[in-house]
Amino acid sequence: MSEPLVLTLSCADRPGITARVASFLFERGGNILEAQQFNDLGSDAFFMRVEFDPGSTGRERLRSDFSSLAGEFAMEWKLALRDRPRRVLLMVSKFDHCLADLLYRWRIGELPMDPVAIISNHPRDAIAHTDIGSVPFHHLPITRETKAAQEAEVRRIAQECEAELVVLARYMQILSDDQAAHFAGRCINIHHSFLPGFKGAKPYHQAYERGVKMIGASAHYVTADLDEGPIIHQSAEPISHADSPDELVRKGREIESRVLAEAVRLHLEERVLLNGKRTVVFRS
Repeated sequence: MSEPLVLTLSCADRPGITARVASFLFERGGNILEAQQFNDLGSDAFFMRVEFDPGSTGRERLRSDFSSLAGEFAMEWKLALRDRPRRVLLMVSKFDHCLADLLYRWRIGELPMDPVAIISNHPRDAIAHTDIGSVPFHHLPITRETKAAQEAEVRRIAQECEAELVVLARYMQILSDDQAAHFAGRCINIHHSFLPGFKGAKPYHQAYERGVKMIGASAHYVTADLDEGPIIHQSAEPISHADSPDELVRKGREIESRVLAEAVRLHLEERVLLNGKRTVVFRS
């Protein structure tokens, strides 16, 4: 089998799209391994993800040929190698449980990524108990006065490392509107609640004081609207009146780690397509 490819596309919905895509691949010797589609009746939009073995047809030839079909349907589309590790820039502050979890999943081969750098607004000692191995670490402190220069340095490092995805693994700084726009569609954040939820400092303490019976986490793409970007993945866990704030924090760490890891996996596997303020997620 040749190296599998992934084709993702979106366009206005109309009859025959699935048939045309399937025929296109068949006529060029491709063999479909997995295919999913979604017709959004609310926006009259069509979304599709296809994994396939291209056979003897090269990727550049497929890309060139498909551009005509894509033009006919005014598609937004992407053709990518399925198994190529994506280059990922990780950002973290003092809470490093999500970072440690992502690195562990990468090391055991669960996440198809290549961590190219870690950026923190705190010194390396702040996450001394997390094994980052040989991944380059950059300490970029930030204040209100230095925010613009610090964000420019983040962009420089991302460009130098050719990062394809930026993951805010509990990076406790709000990105400027310009920074959010620069990384639009390729920056994932983990939020410590369902969205919308308790905002500001000590969300688990707020939850405790309000007597909530569920806590959760949401992973979403970063936008200029704080904590309101398109949601990729969410999860929750029941709690009781007997849980202390510290117990909620412990349970929250576990939820945050697994929600962020799943969102990153879905993105790396080209399973997430933007649909306005929402996402279409083709799960495996």
